[in-house]
Amino acid sequence: MAKKAPRRTAERILQTTRQLFNRFGEPNVSTTLISAELSISPGNLYYHFPAKDELVNALFAEYLQKLQPILSAAPHVSDVEEAWFFMHTLFELVWDYRFLYRDLGDLLSRNRKMEHDIKDVLLLKTSAFKALLQGLGHAGQLHIQTSTREMSATQMVVMLTWWLSFEYARDPRHALEDQNAQEALFRGAQHVLGLLLPFLEEPSKSHLSRLIESYSQATTNSA
Repeated sequence: MAKKAPRRTAERILQTTRQLFNRFGEPNVSTTLISAELSISPGNLYYHFPAKDELVNALFAEYLQKLQPILSAAPHVSDVEEAWFFMHTLFELVWDYRFLYRDLGDLLSRNRKMEHDIKDVLLLKTSAFKALLQGLGHAGQLHIQTSTREMSATQMVVMLTWWLSFEYARDPRHALEDQNAQEALFRGAQHVLGLLLPFLEEPSKSHLSRLIESYSQATTNSA
């Protein structure tokens, strides 16, 4: 039993750190604040994570571990309803690790590991979106040329990666608070999938429009 205690402590540190990073932004959270929030000594924190960047890297690795199975489902998306579920699931994960997106520029400027690994993440996302578009095409849901598919997949990745930065810029004091999660997730999924509308065949185009409208009404009613 004693051997499991350090692992549990490390997990608790990461969970609390992620919550603080998400709430205040990674640059604004010190290791002193983290240890105070956990009611542990700074020495105990440093025993598990000797530097703040190690906390960031551990959370980034945790995020990647959860991202990969989601992206692996992309080739199996065969209609717009599945595409909507896929995108919403992806944005839920983005929201859970939203500090990585809001503070991305700052993190990349000083964290060499993230600077290296983020390129692979962007490639993974682009490949997943290309597979999603190809799957929808094979299912007769959309018509898109190969050259356009590459460009559209990149546009989807750009929208996904910087959507929360846009939300934050619109309302820095409130946009990324937990109570605004559903609206932010909906708008992100809506705008990424909205890039497909010019290429969707009927009735898939109408179906996606109805999905967007129904989710918009549900989000408005719950606000």
